[in-house]
Amino acid sequence: MDVIAYNPQKGRLETITAHYNEGTTTWFDGTRNPESVRMITDLEGNLLITLGGWNYPVIIYDVTRKSINYNRKMAGKLYKQALL
Repeated sequence: MDVIAYNPQKGRLETITAHYNEGTTTWFDGTRNPESVRMITDLEGNLLITLGGWNYPVIIYDVTRKSINYNRKMAGKLYKQALL
């Protein structure tokens, strides 16, 4: 599926292809807060972090779901760091 995501290394939005399925994506329940992480997706050795609101997903380079132990809080920290 084509997705518009923010690439912090390039400082711009870009269209990427992401595959959302059980093998590549972890979904989190209870995301009523638009600032909390809704899902994390492996993306060719990188990580795509999507929040619960209308924000664009963010690409985090050289990080995978496994490397952060599928942890929602760690994903949230990485998301915020990428936007600094």
